[in-house]
Amino acid sequence: MLSFSTFFQLLKESFRDLLPIILVILFFQLAIIQSVPHNWLSTTIGLAVVGVGLAVFLLGLEVGIFPVGEGLASEFANKRSTFWIVLFAFMIGFGTTIAEPALIVIAQKAASISDGRIEAATLRTVVAFSVGFAIVLGVWRILKGHPIHYYIISGYILVVAATAFAPPEIVGLAYDLGGVTTSTVTVPLVAALGIGLASSIKGRNPVLDGFGLIAFASLTPMIFVQFYGIVVYQMFDTPAIIPIIEPLTEATTTVATGYDFSVVEILKGLLGVVLDVFPILAVIFFFQYLILKKPIENLKEVLIGFGLVIIGLDAFIVGLEMGLFSVGETMALELTRYDNNFIIYTFGALIGFSTTMAEPALTAIAKKAKEISDGRINDYALRVFVAIGVAIGIALGSYRIVVGGEIVYYIIVGYMFVIALTFLAPKYIIPVAYDSGGVTTSTVTVPLVAALGLGLATNIQGRDPLIDGFGLIAFASLFPMITVMLYGFVAQQMGIRGDREMEQLHLKELRNALEDANNMGLSTIHVQGTDKRHSDKISFSAVHVIVPTDKTQQALEAARAAGARGVTIMSAHGLGLEKMDNFYARLQRDDTDANLMFLTPTKKVDKIIKSIMDELDITGSGAGLAFSYPISHMKGITLKIDDL
Repeated sequence: MLSFSTFFQLLKESFRDLLPIILVILFFQLAIIQSVPHNWLSTTIGLAVVGVGLAVFLLGLEVGIFPVGEGLASEFANKRSTFWIVLFAFMIGFGTTIAEPALIVIAQKAASISDGRIEAATLRTVVAFSVGFAIVLGVWRILKGHPIHYYIISGYILVVAATAFAPPEIVGLAYDLGGVTTSTVTVPLVAALGIGLASSIKGRNPVLDGFGLIAFASLTPMIFVQFYGIVVYQMFDTPAIIPIIEPLTEATTTVATGYDFSVVEILKGLLGVVLDVFPILAVIFFFQYLILKKPIENLKEVLIGFGLVIIGLDAFIVGLEMGLFSVGETMALELTRYDNNFIIYTFGALIGFSTTMAEPALTAIAKKAKEISDGRINDYALRVFVAIGVAIGIALGSYRIVVGGEIVYYIIVGYMFVIALTFLAPKYIIPVAYDSGGVTTSTVTVPLVAALGLGLATNIQGRDPLIDGFGLIAFASLFPMITVMLYGFVAQQMGIRGDREMEQLHLKELRNALEDANNMGLSTIHVQGTDKRHSDKISFSAVHVIVPTDKTQQALEAARAAGARGVTIMSAHGLGLEKMDNFYARLQRDDTDANLMFLTPTKKVDKIIKSIMDELDITGSGAGLAFSYPISHMKGITLKIDDL
């Protein structure tokens, strides 16, 4: 919903998420490197811009992308046209991936360090096609209702099988490209497509079936790129390749001192974001107006939402460029100069955790997961567990680069943990866990993580940037799946339930309490002249009036006039004060009194006692006794409908 209160709430959450990044940078810059960065003011302003941009971006997602994506999915589901759903899915996957900025950066870097053997445009096309195929496969799974883990486990087997034949130069790159294909804009739209389909098809569950498309989009590029590597490296003869990258030094490292705020640069940046978003808009409008032939509901709000997405994402990128990326690259270079490798692992883990907590795509998916899981998945807890997984992954990936070793062994062991946890974790968390691996490596994380990996591989003797430099993103994508499944398992053991489930449990407890009350605390009353019974929390009391036997009728008439509806008459024998002194001689019963017991609603007690006391003049002559006490568990009494 488009409102200032929503924006300010998102703004507060955005700056809360940026706090870990600030703390990590401050700690390592001041405590480890022990220097103040010369562009600290630019970095500070950049972080503020990032916070505002992130809030605007998330607001645009809620107003524009999520509603239109879910609406399209619903329309396609109602149209029952598998062909158009599949074509739409492929075009969304291919069109949004081919222009993905993170993919462009990684493809260009791979082309440069492979001495041209890997062609950047071809690599991007292969990845984009694989993502389109992945979205189609994921949509087909939703339409058929197949469990996701069968597809994912089969995909893992294909990845490992392809790795056995792929050249080592392509393996790390292929694994990394599985993480960079899901962009900040693509992720919400793809998630909306899956959730919308699962919500519209009878028998599908939005949590169990709606998530998973992002997982497919992260898995298939690893397979396709490895086959591309087999073709490039084993089917074509080329001269021996010598990496052209030299170790980074202060002289060769370019550090941005700030962002160029010229009108030309601002417009160029904004135009770049528009070009990234344009394929999505083109696909949506094509299918909405030419295929479905229906106007978009709330078109004005949708366009405002997309405008906010563009402005927010542009501000986000500008903020990152205003010193944050340069600080991260400089720190990675500085840390490689220390003999203490533990510092490198710690930096990798903390920067992974902090950047993941600020990742806009993850924030959007976590909010949607909380919404459709009815609160069973806590969005903040999910993001924390994903960030922990990224931290572990980057630390372990940094360890692999430092000590050496083939990435495939690490990945295979990780896959084994994922498969084992798939059969232990609750079903509702599995698709979310699979998707978590794809949303962790996007706008914020990819540039910093890629810079760290290539920086380590370039500056550590005996490491090849092409073989060893890539792979950190793969680690950052793998381990969140493990930690999120562990989160689901722990939450299940703790008995955490969704809001609706808690409400149903509360209603069940309330019904049980009412049944217990009917059996115990509630009064059950027969309505005179009918076969009906009434149960309610009506307070009853017993009124006892002890009078001489000859006064019984007079007392009964007074009680009836005061509202008494029934009486139990018992014989009584009492001893007064003057008789108690010698009561042994007076134990022989002589029932000269009557004990009248009236069971009546408590509200009538005062009136009944007062009427009897006045009629028999009990307070004056002392010829009788009256008292009352509350009673519970009243069952079987008969009252008139007027009494109720």
